[in-house]
Amino acid sequence: MRVFIIYFLSIFTLYSSTLNLSISSNPSRINPILATDSASSEIAGWIFNGLFKYNKDGKIVCDLAQSYKFIDKTTLLVTLKKNILWHDGVKFDANDVVFTYDTINNPKIYTPITSSFKKIKSVKLIDRYTLEIKYFQPYFKALEIWLTGILPKHILEKEQNLMTSKFNTHPIGTGSYKLKEFKISQDIILQVNKQFFDKVPKIDTIRYKFLPDPTTSFYMLKLKQLDLGGLTPIQLDRQLDNKFKADFNIYEKPSFGYTYLGFNLKNKKFQNKKIREAISLAIDRKELADILFFGHAKVCTGPFLPDTFAFNSSIKAPKQNIQKAKKLLKSLGYDELHPFEFQIITNANNSIRVNAAQIIQYQLNKVGIKVSIRVMEWQAFLNTVVHPRKFEAIILGWGLSLMPDARSIWHSSSDKLGGFNLVGYHNQKVDTLIEKAETTIDTDSLSKIYQEIFYRIVDDIPYLFLYIPNSISVVNKDIKNVSPSLIGITHNEEDWIK
Repeated sequence: MRVFIIYFLSIFTLYSSTLNLSISSNPSRINPILATDSASSEIAGWIFNGLFKYNKDGKIVCDLAQSYKFIDKTTLLVTLKKNILWHDGVKFDANDVVFTYDTINNPKIYTPITSSFKKIKSVKLIDRYTLEIKYFQPYFKALEIWLTGILPKHILEKEQNLMTSKFNTHPIGTGSYKLKEFKISQDIILQVNKQFFDKVPKIDTIRYKFLPDPTTSFYMLKLKQLDLGGLTPIQLDRQLDNKFKADFNIYEKPSFGYTYLGFNLKNKKFQNKKIREAISLAIDRKELADILFFGHAKVCTGPFLPDTFAFNSSIKAPKQNIQKAKKLLKSLGYDELHPFEFQIITNANNSIRVNAAQIIQYQLNKVGIKVSIRVMEWQAFLNTVVHPRKFEAIILGWGLSLMPDARSIWHSSSDKLGGFNLVGYHNQKVDTLIEKAETTIDTDSLSKIYQEIFYRIVDDIPYLFLYIPNSISVVNKDIKNVSPSLIGITHNEEDWIK
């Protein structure tokens, strides 16, 4: 009997594996419609499914949906897969989709995705596994918005306040992994969902080690206590030994996001465009990117990613011009005796942003602008500074999807609680262009509209677009079947073997 137990445990150990990852901040709400920070979104991504998803090439394919077809330009018919189970064993069906749609549109729910779903006229239940979705007019993101994770009606239909619900820390989804353990500032453990409707992952457990200090994360990588992680350029260029290179595969590509210095446009200090222009002219973006990234980044010229249909290649980054910046400041009444002063706030667990703030402080000092820097813990930063808009200027990043959508940041309607128009940007012409784009299905026409949006936003200087860093990922060579793709390393995690 003892021999059998030892043999059983040996077999279990052989086939049971753990993927060790890291997370630098606490998820605020592990809920697909409320996840506004990267930590929450990442964890929710394992737990929930949308009707559709992106494949490795960035094309939309079915997820919870079995099939779909457009009856006309404004009517979408979706057939759902059968025999999908929620993590608690209850069957998923079309009622959950209707419930999720109704919840997103609930006025008591504060979520930036509401604006996208306002384009829907109705979501009608045809039968338990068939939905008819009608849009008010042709919509360029008719499929994309349904990448949003679907919520379980049977658990949440009687919930009084989803914003504060315990569901947000004890989520139940349909995804390939279930949440097993989550406590604030501790490790997060996900367990494989053996009843998953698609290919069941071969790795049984995902453990996110809570490591708010990136230096500690790098140390843990070198000890092979993490299987996957990101490297900074200085780590890649100067801190890797031969053992590390023997233990890990390294993958580098441009990231889907940029970093910016955002001005609070409702603050009187920044309402005159000339002061924003002076700040812009005082900053050397290339020097900033080179110091921070050692050549592993490019200067950002505007709000949409290069090489997409929305990118306006005719717009170049402003060149540093100290004399012109000083002249502008003087025309506004600022000089050495009366310097322009403001505060930049950013988050403590991102050393690159902190260093960026210090470099900007140094560069602006050359034209007589005095900058103070405040660094805060991530959740405190979000809850007391970013969301209530209590800042003069912030350094943050913005991740972009494969289908750009200007509304969530740049439309005036997104300047509200729960919206991403954090700086209070308002431009009626931009609003009109965004609205026109949303009903434009033809790609060439859409490209022209978006490139004009790009131009107008850059011209208004609501942000200083700073840099687009490269994404540098490393994966333990003990993990097999890793296949880098347009949408990232973990797109085929279900095939990984460790």
